[in-house]
Amino acid sequence: MLDALIWFFSNLFAAFVNFFAAIANPGAWLDWSNAESMMRFIYYGGSVELFFVVLLAFLIVFVIGLFSSAFLWRVVIGLEFFANTTGRLFAWAGLLMVLQQTLIIFLQRIFAASEISFGAGVSISQDVSWWSDELKLYNAIIVCMCCAYTFVQGGQVRVDLFYAGVSHRRKRIIDMFGSLFFMVPTALVIWMYSWYFLWRHLVTPKVSASDQVDRMIMKARALRWNVETIGFSANGFSAYFLFKVLMVVFAGMVLIQGIAFFYRSYLEYREGEESAGKHLDKDQLGDPDAELVAEIH
Repeated sequence: MLDALIWFFSNLFAAFVNFFAAIANPGAWLDWSNAESMMRFIYYGGSVELFFVVLLAFLIVFVIGLFSSAFLWRVVIGLEFFANTTGRLFAWAGLLMVLQQTLIIFLQRIFAASEISFGAGVSISQDVSWWSDELKLYNAIIVCMCCAYTFVQGGQVRVDLFYAGVSHRRKRIIDMFGSLFFMVPTALVIWMYSWYFLWRHLVTPKVSASDQVDRMIMKARALRWNVETIGFSANGFSAYFLFKVLMVVFAGMVLIQGIAFFYRSYLEYREGEESAGKHLDKDQLGDPDAELVAEIH
């Protein structure tokens, strides 16, 4: 137990040094023209060191928030604004998916087209089956990029066994517990697996979560790009590595929103029932009061 505590706090304090070392030496992990620099980026992207840097940032913001609710509310508003803006933007992929599907059906049934070209000047020409297969990407974009937005809007599916019947402050305690012990850990596990899953389809030699940084640097001698371009069918969509990218982005956004939800739950617990939904930017479809009046008349 003592060894575990020493390991935890030593890594937490080392996060200060690691963070400022990374900021002071960006070329050591952002210069992708250098194979060793790229390998460091891959390693630290799914490393214990990055976890403790994120944990340290979370704790610093929370400690400041203990003394300044206004500061913590600004953090919550900023994080929820990011989730809302991203979700509202990428939700348009649903419209693109419908339009593209309609166009494919129209060109196939009316003109019996075997190939479709998009673009002005420099166009992209692919087989119809490629464009049909690409529709899966739009669906993945909606799921991955709009998940945090849906959570902010309260549109996720919830199974309520006892939540609705408890007091305001007990609800906030449940929310804080759920975000810290369910939402955030799940996002971290997905990040870890998807991060290395992504890079195994982008570079060779293959990288693994079990590789230490020294071994990764050794692998840098043979490092080269090997981007996955194989589709499930002969003429199908050939950029399946984009799905792996979306998995990583999805995990990151859920993690950020889990942290924001913990901060919001703490503030609503601290300020009482009147703060429920405070500063929450939720979409409104019409005016419910006006619709009720219209129905009465």
